[in-house]
Amino acid sequence: MTLNNTDPNTRRRRTRCTVQKKTFGPVDDLETHVRSDWWQTLFNSLYLKTDADLLDDMEVTRKEVDLIVSILGVSPEEKILDLCCGQGRHILELARRGFSNIEGYDRSQYLIRKARTRAQKENLQVRFREGDARKLPYPSDTFDIVTIMGNSFGYFDSTLQDQKVLEEIFRVLKPGGRVFVDVVDGDYMKKSFQPRSWEWLDRKYFVCRERALSADGDRLICREVISRIDRGVIADQFYAERLYNKGSLFELLTASGFSSPTFHTTFSPVSAVTQDAGMMEQRILVSASVEKPWPPSLHAAGNKKPMNIAVVLGDPRKEDQVKPACVFDDDDFDTLDRMKKALAEIPFMKFTFLDRHETLLEELKKKAAKIDLVLNLCDEGFNNDPTKELHVPALLEQLNIPYTGAGPQCLAFCYDKSIIRGLAREMRIPVAKGMLVTEDSELSKLSLSFPLLVKPNSGDSSFGITQKSIAHSREELLEILAATREKIGSNRPFLLEEFLPGKDISVGIIGNPPACTVLPITEEDYSGVPEDLPKICGYEAKWIPGSPYWNIKSVLADLPEKTRKEIVKCCLALFTRLGCRDYARFDWRLDAEGKPKLLEVNPNPGWCWDGHLAKMAAYANISYSEMLKAIIEAAKERYGLGASENLEPRKMPETTPRKSPDECAAEFEEEIEARNGIDSENNRKKSVFSKTSGTVQAFESI
Repeated sequence: MTLNNTDPNTRRRRTRCTVQKKTFGPVDDLETHVRSDWWQTLFNSLYLKTDADLLDDMEVTRKEVDLIVSILGVSPEEKILDLCCGQGRHILELARRGFSNIEGYDRSQYLIRKARTRAQKENLQVRFREGDARKLPYPSDTFDIVTIMGNSFGYFDSTLQDQKVLEEIFRVLKPGGRVFVDVVDGDYMKKSFQPRSWEWLDRKYFVCRERALSADGDRLICREVISRIDRGVIADQFYAERLYNKGSLFELLTASGFSSPTFHTTFSPVSAVTQDAGMMEQRILVSASVEKPWPPSLHAAGNKKPMNIAVVLGDPRKEDQVKPACVFDDDDFDTLDRMKKALAEIPFMKFTFLDRHETLLEELKKKAAKIDLVLNLCDEGFNNDPTKELHVPALLEQLNIPYTGAGPQCLAFCYDKSIIRGLAREMRIPVAKGMLVTEDSELSKLSLSFPLLVKPNSGDSSFGITQKSIAHSREELLEILAATREKIGSNRPFLLEEFLPGKDISVGIIGNPPACTVLPITEEDYSGVPEDLPKICGYEAKWIPGSPYWNIKSVLADLPEKTRKEIVKCCLALFTRLGCRDYARFDWRLDAEGKPKLLEVNPNPGWCWDGHLAKMAAYANISYSEMLKAIIEAAKERYGLGASENLEPRKMPETTPRKSPDECAAEFEEEIEARNGIDSENNRKKSVFSKTSGTVQAFESI
């Protein structure tokens, strides 16, 4: 339940060294021994032990949460931040009651770890973060409710620091949001505190306490001498808490921008086993509201009404087999925060976020009339099942709600790599030599040369593709298939492809005919990968920070102009043929002779701030926020939803003719026909990139 933040390394050292193994003996003036940053070291395992009768009493916690819910009239869909959450007892209780948009935040590394462990044991999907309450890591207008419970306010030397906390709360609360503070009744405590007390904590530990008012009478100074019967004194610690009354709290809240501070019945929920309730004995409950306008991004000039956009996301409460721990972790939540902050920068748009899949259908039905557009960022798939990524747009079409990105059919096609290979061959677009394998017995027909890349025929986020996915012999091939099936399932078909040693290329497109922007082409820089490892951008590169592949970087592709133009032409033709919409990414790789081969088509590609699409946009001087806006604008124009603000052409490192996919597809087909008319019968099978018989063999063997 602490407030400040310091250097993380210092923080870790302090966490390990918080027990002071000595005593000061008799002290005349307690206040002289209180460090100004006492809250950095106090909140450790001994803190939970000295206050366990209150902090680990489930009945007390339930009563306190009952008060929050009844006083504020909290509804399950509201977004709640429990500030200075300690070991998370209140926010976990809310999670048990079905509240889902909740988060805990605290300075103590020890207590946050405790909270995460408890949430994991109970399978409760709650995010906990560590940091400074005076500088919250959330965008403005994020939360509906912020709570400070358990007398976790007033730790600083100066009231100005307490005011900074409240001002940050005001900033992160939405217009109309509420703050709820549970703090010691200062007037009562000044008259009623016990100067000395002691109590047994259990059969081994006991604590002796001394208390005195500060020189100015505004803080209560406390000393705890904790002893263990077999070791003697193990801690002698001092701390101080500010004694606010209703009047001073009213002034502080209004000075911080809050409106209508309201004081509720003073309460004293203490455990039946409490011997010394201390500053928890009698507390003040106060709530206040936020009256402020929505930011300019949600304001319209004149009578212009902001567009209501619902953002559909993966469900952080559910298991996700693609992720290393099969759950949303801190990096995932940080990615979501960055996305929300970027969206908040877009003018004339109001965003709501839907990520609870159990109630998604009901929520969409209920809000359909008010939703102008859905920003479909649910690339995890419905219920976090990647095979059900197409279910989300199918659901939106059934409800007649406009949405960004590809439709169900496009997603179904592109999820099957073998289908894309066949379609590409039909369009005379080169692919690597390959073979679809459903059973090991089919390997008797294998005519491909090693080394081979072994990958699931359908999958997401490189799941099932690692540094061990390169086979150099039939024996290795069988071992890889067996190991991968054990990881991803025994009934999954595999694609065996010749391993291409050349550049690893990505092409990003944003827009729709007749206005498409082809982003600068990037290639993967493998210079940071050890020479003895295969050069592939697989699962380790995306999910395992300690892996050598984590050092892979996306850089501007160095390609011959002819090759670059042909790749772009093929991508635009595929964009149209497959029915991609608004944005897509195409992955290619060069063979040993520098000829490009298509690997995959990714409709609705990764939208995160550090993903391939965002990196390509950055090379075009397009910010993350502008990239998301361009995707939304592309969908708006496609549906005819008001005036479009398309991504404007910029001076890019690579200049690309701004032709529509239809125009490029037609030009592409005309070029194929022209070449076929002058080539021999055999040469009709050649790739547009190849003038050698090698490509003919590739087409004939796959």
